[in-house]
Amino acid sequence: MHVTLTQWAAMLFLPLALPVSAWVIWSDMSRMKIPNKAVMVLLIGFAVLGLIALDLTEYLWRWSHFAIILVIGFLMNAARMLGAGDAKLVAAIAPFVAVQDTFLMATIFAVMIVLGFTAHRILRRIKSLRELTPNWESWSRRDYPMGLSICLTFLTYLICGLLYGA
Repeated sequence: MHVTLTQWAAMLFLPLALPVSAWVIWSDMSRMKIPNKAVMVLLIGFAVLGLIALDLTEYLWRWSHFAIILVIGFLMNAARMLGAGDAKLVAAIAPFVAVQDTFLMATIFAVMIVLGFTAHRILRRIKSLRELTPNWESWSRRDYPMGLSICLTFLTYLICGLLYGA
């Protein structure tokens, strides 16, 4: 497997991505909302860590990833294809991803949608788990908390970068 993301960058980004992803997953599962503050933490984190992890030209180009994905995300939101929180989250993650790894990210995302959706639907049928988390909106809503799959994709990509990166 070839990952353009460097091991150095993955090592710097992963300690930020883990707690923010846990926060997003918890919030999306429990309230079906992705906190704007989590999105801001990712953007600020990239603003700081990206300067250390990437050369300046690459760092500056990565900000275009944010802008492009934000526009696409808002268009998809307007078409009711995904939630606004999902659109903002994906846009905030985009600068962390090397453009050469787009196909890899799409592949990981496809797998994580299937795994996340299947696991969510199975887990919400387990009575003892629902009793531990009785107020979680995602257990009773028809729609799926996509933040779960988005964050699992992000973390998997960073781990791939750590293990197989340039």
